[in-house]
Amino acid sequence: MRTIILLASSDNEFNQELINYAKLNRQDVEWVLPTDERAALAEVAACWFPDASTLTQFPNIKVLLALSAGVDQLGSSLLRSGLPVCRIVDEGQKQGMFEYVLWGVLNAHRHFDRAQKNQKTCHWKHYPQKTAADIHVSVLGLGVLGKHVAQSLAQIGYSVSGWSRSPKNIENVTCTSGEEAFSKMLSTTDILVNLLPLNSATSNILNKTVFDTLPPNAYLINCGRGGHINEIDLIDSIHQSHLRGALLDVFDEEPLDSSNPLWHTDGILITPHMASEASIATIVKQTSDNAKRFEKNALLKNMIDEDKGY
Repeated sequence: MRTIILLASSDNEFNQELINYAKLNRQDVEWVLPTDERAALAEVAACWFPDASTLTQFPNIKVLLALSAGVDQLGSSLLRSGLPVCRIVDEGQKQGMFEYVLWGVLNAHRHFDRAQKNQKTCHWKHYPQKTAADIHVSVLGLGVLGKHVAQSLAQIGYSVSGWSRSPKNIENVTCTSGEEAFSKMLSTTDILVNLLPLNSATSNILNKTVFDTLPPNAYLINCGRGGHINEIDLIDSIHQSHLRGALLDVFDEEPLDSSNPLWHTDGILITPHMASEASIATIVKQTSDNAKRFEKNALLKNMIDEDKGY
């Protein structure tokens, strides 16, 4: 008998890709949408920005499987439901995230952002170059992705620091933890990269205090979550010419509404949540495997700590 997985996702195109791949490659499971009459039989829900009332509509659900590395997209009502929550862990995401962050670092380090801005007014201006060793990059969050990003940047010559909730030890990376170390690290940071998980301790962590602590002309890259940033403080810091600019890939509201001032702030570069993602094959395999494990009462893989959010 096939295991039924309720696909609780707001992205129709994504849903179809998952269903089509599963039909061809996982005949032991059946992925169904909420409109399917078999959805009421599902005990496992695969989630990507699910409806907040999912558990009310489908009270038979006993496990929530996030279709992403982060789980905050499930929303507070599902995350606080008391049900076990698992996430996707994909080794390939590490390289994708490094490529994205490296692009952002080079954009600031080599003044590509300024050259692009100058082109709009046909303004020819040369900027003095620095070596990678002269650029201090700080990475917030030293989990699987953050550790790989920090190590990889250090390997190509950047001066790299990292900050995390608990102490870490990473070769060629100056690792710090704690509030005092956080402020000290910020004060010498040229490029700040955020890869923290979003939880009560990190919500709104990128705010006026942080921006003011960074040196003049520092640059921000946010690949964590939109909830990490106080948008008004960020815009103000850029308008006041303290922060040079920012590369933002994640937002509280996605897609980002055209009226949001982030779109129209000179110095901010916006990408549509594309820094790194797991492949369809990996998502289907891990989610299907966990659904089968639940069915057999086996230990689930990649289950999160509810307090930490990862």
